[in-house]
Amino acid sequence: MDELATLARIVDLRRLPTLPVIDLEAAHDSREGQLVSLLLAGAARTQVQATKALYGQATSTNVVALKRLKSRVQNKLLNHLYFLDHSNPLSFVSRRYQMACLDLLHKGTALSGEGEFILSIRLLRRCLTEAQAGEFTPYAVQSARLLATLYAQLNKAAAYRQMDLILQQSLRVQQLEDQAERVFNSMYLLLSGPVKDRRALLPQMPACLKQLEALHRQAKTFNTFSFLYRLRMALEELNGNFAEIIRLTGAAARQFSQGKLNARRFDVRYNTFMRVVAYLGGRQLAPGLRLAQEGIHLFAPTSSNWFFFQEYHLLLALHQKKYDYARQLLDTVAQNPAIVKLRPTGLERWELYRGYINFVAPQAQPVVPTPPAKWAAMLPEYSRDKSGQNVAILVLQLLYHLRQRNFDEALVRLERLRKYEQRHLRDHSLRRSRLFLRLLRALADTGFDPAKARKRGLATLETLTTTPPPGDAFGEAEIIPYEHLWELVLHQLQAAKG
Repeated sequence: MDELATLARIVDLRRLPTLPVIDLEAAHDSREGQLVSLLLAGAARTQVQATKALYGQATSTNVVALKRLKSRVQNKLLNHLYFLDHSNPLSFVSRRYQMACLDLLHKGTALSGEGEFILSIRLLRRCLTEAQAGEFTPYAVQSARLLATLYAQLNKAAAYRQMDLILQQSLRVQQLEDQAERVFNSMYLLLSGPVKDRRALLPQMPACLKQLEALHRQAKTFNTFSFLYRLRMALEELNGNFAEIIRLTGAAARQFSQGKLNARRFDVRYNTFMRVVAYLGGRQLAPGLRLAQEGIHLFAPTSSNWFFFQEYHLLLALHQKKYDYARQLLDTVAQNPAIVKLRPTGLERWELYRGYINFVAPQAQPVVPTPPAKWAAMLPEYSRDKSGQNVAILVLQLLYHLRQRNFDEALVRLERLRKYEQRHLRDHSLRRSRLFLRLLRALADTGFDPAKARKRGLATLETLTTTPPPGDAFGEAEIIPYEHLWELVLHQLQAAKG
């Protein structure tokens, strides 16, 4: 009881006169709560809207009052971050253990500052145990360093020497992990850059992998494993070596099930996602779709990862010609309220998928058909910031004009594709896109006659069928495989011809 009494005295003496949080259960009892309610309801998208809702009029005095209110609310909401619930099993697996370390470290540090060494040591030792179990080396270093200091101040020589050994060992491991992190981050910056940077990255990757392998052999921690594993996956994805990704992800899953990878750190979601990506790229569509159907439960529907995973789920369905199922997936995504949180580029991708699904599996004819000029304006436009999707966008535009038998506009899109090919599709890895564009030109050269175009394109189609998809570094998205699109175009032209 003495320790509890001491803790009660510290809190009573040092507590703030007003709790720096907002009572969200009684939101309407204060101006701060009212602002939070407006924000959660989406009724305060602009400063003017918020000012009018809270103060009646958007006068200069009220605008200043709102700015002060916003500052207070932001600070109090930030304080709520100390009390978030991290127990959701669909969250990143390591987060709950990492936050537990931070919580114990914060409390132990605060108590040591108040001179309450006994309880501080107890909390810091728990932090050290949690950090070691989760292989959170930075927190192990911080807790061990503070514990060593406290043992020295308390003149506990044996405990100090023991803790100093732990500290020195943790520092050596942290140095190795820091080196591995720097190597990985330098590569990751280029991996997330433009195609030109990713292309230049390939020759550097083997040397970086060897460096990470050497660091992992020395450290033997989950952190060095993770950096090495993720960079290996990135290299194989860039090269289009999807069979190796399937092998790597399978090996990691087996290691995890055998207890050889830290259960507090290994991200089953990432492993499942990469396996789905590899199945799609490697054209192993049936097992890929099964895994996507099984794996979607690993992701919280409110997370951006859920939407990203569903993109590959959708593509696997489209590549298997399961168009009705793909439309169901599209509707599920569209009905998810969290879709508003997606970035504009993410929303544009989903609209592109919708365009392709509407082309390959048109819905029942609407009572009032959309005028051609209007639906043409609704199609996405290509631009520099849509790297990897511009061919898909231009092709989609062309396909819709072909369906409408608007051949003059189709020829305009073919010319755009020809110019885009000359500027951006020169690399050998983009051969599939070039071959498909050759088929489309054959269609135009034969006056859009499906029978003549099919005959002229036989050799090109055969080459396209045997050409594997490129790696992620250079690929143009095939939302529908080019072979399938070619057959659909010919079929629709033939049907229209009668």
